[in-house]
Amino acid sequence: MIITEAAAESAVPAVPGDAETTGAPEREQLVWPWKDAAIRALVQRIHQLQAERAQAFRRLEEGHRQYLSNGPPYDFPRYRSTVHEVTQAFAAASQEVLAVEAELAGPRAQPLLASHVRRLQQLEETRLATVALLQLMGTPELTGQDNLQMHQLKMKVIKTMEAISEVLQDLRFDAESAE
Repeated sequence: MIITEAAAESAVPAVPGDAETTGAPEREQLVWPWKDAAIRALVQRIHQLQAERAQAFRRLEEGHRQYLSNGPPYDFPRYRSTVHEVTQAFAAASQEVLAVEAELAGPRAQPLLASHVRRLQQLEETRLATVALLQLMGTPELTGQDNLQMHQLKMKVIKTMEAISEVLQDLRFDAESAE
């Protein structure tokens, strides 16, 4: 299941805080597993997260295809459940991507790499919003509304995916130069 895999891979282990030092009740402090990782490892993690996102997009497309093929009557609760699972997977990946960006921008002093990661995140947000709009427009209630707009949205998804590939290449190339 996508949620379980995403949660397991991006889980941030907790370590007990030192209550005596702070004078506060003991709290768990989050520890990021990539804190001392090499830049190469951070870039590899970004690529892994992109693979998880690709898997989530496939699951979203398959869920939408199943939704449309099972009706009428349509099984909306099942589709809604799929969307919920995929949303959680995207949120987990995004949270970790943002943490990598912060690590690159801050402690690692790699603003160029951080800007690539930020751009990647923005492109993924655009892609997800566009795919969601396409799926909405493809629902039986709205089918046949505006084929030109559907075509334009499909082209936007393709161009966004091309831009994502370019950013990933730039990230990999610039990361090699940074080390």
